[in-house]
Amino acid sequence: MPSLFASYLRVYEPLTAFDRDRQSFWRRYAKEGRDLGPVEGPVRQRTAVLEALGAGWTRLPDLPDEAYVLEWDNSILVCPWNLRLRVAEAALTARDGVPAVLADAFVPPILAGQAKAVVEDWRSGAKVLEQGVPRVHEQVSTWGVPLRWFAFVDLEERDIALKARRRTLRYRTEISKARRRAHRAVSVLRKSLGDAPITEAVEEGTRWLEEFHPRSVVELDYGGLVNLLPEDKLTEDDSPGLVAAGLSALSRGDGESASEAYEKLVARWRAVQLLERCN
Repeated sequence: MPSLFASYLRVYEPLTAFDRDRQSFWRRYAKEGRDLGPVEGPVRQRTAVLEALGAGWTRLPDLPDEAYVLEWDNSILVCPWNLRLRVAEAALTARDGVPAVLADAFVPPILAGQAKAVVEDWRSGAKVLEQGVPRVHEQVSTWGVPLRWFAFVDLEERDIALKARRRTLRYRTEISKARRRAHRAVSVLRKSLGDAPITEAVEEGTRWLEEFHPRSVVELDYGGLVNLLPEDKLTEDDSPGLVAAGLSALSRGDGESASEAYEKLVARWRAVQLLERCN
C-alpha cells in the first residue's frame, strides 16, 4: 500500500452521473453523514485494504461502497473510492518482485487471477458499460505531486488551512475549466516538444478528465504531503503558477523562460521526493 505521504487528484461527480439505484444510495449515504473527509479518508482506505489483504485470502473480498462527498453550488457530488479495485491492485503489487513460493503463499494464484480480472475489467472500460460511471475517480501519487496535475488547476483556486492537526492545501475547480487548461497544455506541448513523455502524460490526464460528467469538480489535494512541508513553503507554494508560466513561455517560443520555470518546479518537488529515502 502507498505511504500516507501522498497527493491525490480526484473528480467529484453530481448524482445525475449515476444510475437510479446509485443515485439513491449516494443520496442516502450523504444524508446519513457516513462519509469521511479527505483528511481522514486515506487512513480509512489504507486500513480497509490492509485488513482485506490479511483476511486469509479465501476469496477476493467484497468491500462496502464508500466515497468522499462534496457540496458544490447547492448540489451533492461524490468521489467513489472503488475499494475492491484498490484491493485487487494491492494484491497484484504484493506479488511483484517476490519469489514465486512466497508470492503464492501470500496471494495464491487463483486469487491473483481474480484480482487481475478485476483490474483488467476496470481498465478495459467494462465497468463503464456496466454501471455507467468512469473507472476511477481518484488518482494517487506518493512522495510528490505529478507536475502534469498542476496544468489542470489555477493558483487562485487554492484553498489552504494551517491548523495544527488539520493542515490542508488543495485546489478545486469546475471540470470544464480543468479540461480547457488540459487541452491548451497538450496543444502547446505538442507544438513545442512533440511526442515527449510530458506531452503523453498530459494527454493521458486529459483523456481521463473527458470520462466524467460535465458538471463535475476536480480536486488536487496535497494530502499527507502538507506534513512534510513547513508552513512558509505551503503558503508560498505557486506550483500551478509556475506550470502556467512555463506553458505561456513555450507558446511564445521563449524556451529560456520555460526552462527556468520548469527547473524551479522540479527542484521544489525533488526535495520532497528525496525524503522517501530518509523514511
